[in-house]
Amino acid sequence: MRFYDLLNFQHIMLYAFPALIFILIFGLFLAYSHFHTRDSEERKNKIQYRFPAGIGDRYAPFPLAMSLTIIGTVVWAFLYILITGLLEVRI
Repeated sequence: MRFYDLLNFQHIMLYAFPALIFILIFGLFLAYSHFHTRDSEERKNKIQYRFPAGIGDRYAPFPLAMSLTIIGTVVWAFLYILITGLLEVRI
């Protein structure tokens, strides 16, 4: 039992706000940044295929945020395995 009821609310706000801020920033990063090549603007605007329902398919550039997330995950996994092995940690 908590001595103060407000403490539960403070913990929820402490966990929720950083997560919401991260989601917003990551969403903006996904929406507005990509690798710029000489044909990236053309690829974003040119419709490659049109489906019967009127939906257009484009070959847009790959988002930079996704590239960094994938690279970061691979690097973290490699370092985690390496450091766990070097420190002889039992899992």
